[in-house]
Amino acid sequence: MLTLIAAFATFFGCFIAVPIFLGLTRMFGFYVIVQERRCLVYMLFGKVVAVLDEPGLHSLWTHVGWRAPFINWIGKRYQLDLRLDQEYLRSQPVNSEEGAPMGIGIWYEMYISDPVAYLFKNTDPRGSLSANVSNSTVRCLSNMPLADMLADRHGMSQTVRDEVSPQSHEWGYKLGSVYIRKVHFRDADMIRQIESKVVNRLRQVTAAIKQDGANQVSVITSTAERQAAVEFAKAGAIRPQIVGAALDEISRDPAVSQAMFTVLETQRILGGKAVVTLLPNGRPILPDLLAAP
Repeated sequence: MLTLIAAFATFFGCFIAVPIFLGLTRMFGFYVIVQERRCLVYMLFGKVVAVLDEPGLHSLWTHVGWRAPFINWIGKRYQLDLRLDQEYLRSQPVNSEEGAPMGIGIWYEMYISDPVAYLFKNTDPRGSLSANVSNSTVRCLSNMPLADMLADRHGMSQTVRDEVSPQSHEWGYKLGSVYIRKVHFRDADMIRQIESKVVNRLRQVTAAIKQDGANQVSVITSTAERQAAVEFAKAGAIRPQIVGAALDEISRDPAVSQAMFTVLETQRILGGKAVVTLLPNGRPILPDLLAAP
């Protein structure tokens, strides 16, 4: 029985009494919890009486004094997110110095720097900042040379940031990094013309490369053929001399000369296509022919 009473008391104290007590203390302003990168703005009778932007536990009694119990009853509390936010504006229309219609995609970061100005100086500070960035992009980056617009993105990003930052800070927003992510052509006909020129240029370059390779192959082939013809001509020129010198050396010995010519004659006869009939020496051929079937 005592165990059940203790369990019931513990359950009542932990899940009912403690939450009710903490809720009453928060209601009367004895403490308030501010989360990381959050801000609490308290208003009473149309005036801002406290701005809490440091994370942790705070007591409204130390900030507003005797007005702490009434803020949650008749006052108003705003909770703002101070974390870094990002946004991307697509295809902002600008014209280059040459008159080409271009589109610029710009990415930027922002965060709330002044909570009171963010709440009361502009009804839509985020939209105003986006419009300010868009207008600054069009105003600062128009009439730039096309080559610089396609290559110098860092300089364009810095120009837009320097133009936007002072005005945005007045509305409670502070601009962070600004980066030009994309620069593209907006005219479809111009895009097709550029694509056609690029394709034609690639075809010309490919044909030039092929022709140059064929010319180099032709030069190498003709050089090799010329060198081979020279070597064959040299071999043909010195062949009679070599053969003559060999025959002269062989003819010095009549037996060797006779044997060599016999072998050459026999080799020529065997290598030819003529039919050779061998007859026995010292024997009449007519009886053999008559005896043959």
